[in-house]
Amino acid sequence: MKAAEMKGFKVALEALRARLRGDVSTMADAALRKTRAEASGDLSSMPIHMADIGSDAYEQEFTLSLMASEEGTLELVEQALDRIRARTFGSCEDCGSVISKKRLEAIPFAALCIRCAEKQEQPAAFRPRQPR
Repeated sequence: MKAAEMKGFKVALEALRARLRGDVSTMADAALRKTRAEASGDLSSMPIHMADIGSDAYEQEFTLSLMASEEGTLELVEQALDRIRARTFGSCEDCGSVISKKRLEAIPFAALCIRCAEKQEQPAAFRPRQPR
């Protein structure tokens, strides 16, 4: 891949990394609030309904699962930036072929070409057997 193309992907990946870091930080703040009163700004001394506690727990768990997903994507972005520094960005980590520019534009942190990614996503039962 040409240096100018790689620079464009580097800028896009750095922007994505900054956005993801901000999202994860915001979600962490929201998920880790201590009490329902702190979360809503409620200063009332009225007891909290059990259904509200369940809703709060669900929202917290959902936010934590989103954080885990975002952190996984952030790690993939970091790996892609490492590949740019190593000048291996744009090459499939499995077969070594060139990853199409369209694929990288859609998923700039892609480490595999389409063919290898499809193979990896197939359940083992559906993978064609290799001749011995």
